[in-house]
Amino acid sequence: MSFLLWFIVIPLVCAFLIALLGRLIKNLGDVLTNVAGLSLLILSCYAVQKIALSKVITCKLGSWPFAIGSYLVADGFSVLLLVIVNLICFLALVYSLSYMVSYTDKWNYQALFMLMIAGLNGVILSADIFSLYVFLEVASISGYALVAFSTEPEALEASFRYTIIGSLASVCILLGIALLYSYTSTLNMNDIAMIIATKPQGQLVGFISVLFLAGFGMKAAIVPFHAWLPDAHSSAPSPVSAVLSGVVIKILGVYALTRVFFNVLGASSSLLYCLMVLGLISMVTGAFLATAQNDMKRMFAYSSISQVGYIIFALGLGTPLALLGGLFHLLNHAVFKSLLFFNAGAIEQATCSRDLSKLKGLSQRLPVTSATALAGSMSIAGLPPFAGFWSKLIIIIASLEAGHPVFALIAALTSIVTLVYYLKFQSGVFFGTLDSAFSQIKEVPLTMKIPMVALAILSLTGGLLLIPGFRVFLQSAVEVIRP
Repeated sequence: MSFLLWFIVIPLVCAFLIALLGRLIKNLGDVLTNVAGLSLLILSCYAVQKIALSKVITCKLGSWPFAIGSYLVADGFSVLLLVIVNLICFLALVYSLSYMVSYTDKWNYQALFMLMIAGLNGVILSADIFSLYVFLEVASISGYALVAFSTEPEALEASFRYTIIGSLASVCILLGIALLYSYTSTLNMNDIAMIIATKPQGQLVGFISVLFLAGFGMKAAIVPFHAWLPDAHSSAPSPVSAVLSGVVIKILGVYALTRVFFNVLGASSSLLYCLMVLGLISMVTGAFLATAQNDMKRMFAYSSISQVGYIIFALGLGTPLALLGGLFHLLNHAVFKSLLFFNAGAIEQATCSRDLSKLKGLSQRLPVTSATALAGSMSIAGLPPFAGFWSKLIIIIASLEAGHPVFALIAALTSIVTLVYYLKFQSGVFFGTLDSAFSQIKEVPLTMKIPMVALAILSLTGGLLLIPGFRVFLQSAVEVIRP
């Protein structure tokens, strides 16, 4: 249906208008971005309703034959990610209204942000693998620029490192696509899947799988491809950090990897085991590196590596229950990690510091930030009744059912380590005696409070998605990707 096209057209048109007129018309970017963000969120909810009725929605672009023509396709998996992306991006745009006032050329930021949304939505909806790559590059290049938006030396260095590693990932993906096209003579992912299922898989398909695993692994910041993430996420403006951690690494990395391997190349037993091992390594490495951080945004960045490890591990288990837990944790992580980066931005704006050793007792002056940060911290640490508890519990149970008790124990112990460093964050920032230097600070503006409160509520109530009436939202995604 043609409404799928609006997920790409709306942000692209907004980006063009803001780039053209943003300098001349005051507040044009604020109005356009937030109206567009809300429209995309409403469209995402509408897509959920349409998928419930028809299971798959297709939109043809142009009059070319199906084998070479470009299509947009939405299924249960796509719609789940559309809701996540457009919810987090809309809240980030609302948050940016006040947060980005201190930056110059705000309209440039808004144009780049809308380009990134267009790229993310395009990756989710692409039915051919080359279009997926094109939209992936649109989102990636926008992300490189947004990381460097403050033009501080550390931000420029982080953006440069992100660009180099991201470009290497893109080369791997593009080479894989070229070899895949030479093998199947088509770019349509459904056709590729049927051809690979009927032709003998030799060393070429194995080599293509390695290229895709490395390329999408770098985009997802899986260990050992994670070197770019801590600097990029800590140097970017906080709403950008929230989107990078909450959705960008999920879409350009986890979603693309899952779509290509589970729906196109096929999830072999060796691939699944590889994903399990990489997930466990990422889970443990990210958690222990996070414990050593005193910069709260770097702590959250390393925590993202650990939490993505849970998702990759669940995908590697490959059972329906594990996939349910992995996708539920993907949704939960988008919510609570975006919330925590919003909290970090609020704290930094109020105190001009991110150093845990210099902050104490801020709950007295920042009650909303304190309460919402507590909700995000407890959810990511996996404490009941917060949403993160339920997704981690499902993953651990699925690991036990699959016959991997040692892996389940590692996942549980890593969650305890996560609790330790988030208690360090809570005690270092919000508890204790308030420093006299911060006695006059004020809570952040309403446009920054609203996204934090909304995500805190979702962190607390997200477990309701497991109730049979709501579970179909996750279950329809699982049905699309289950091996």
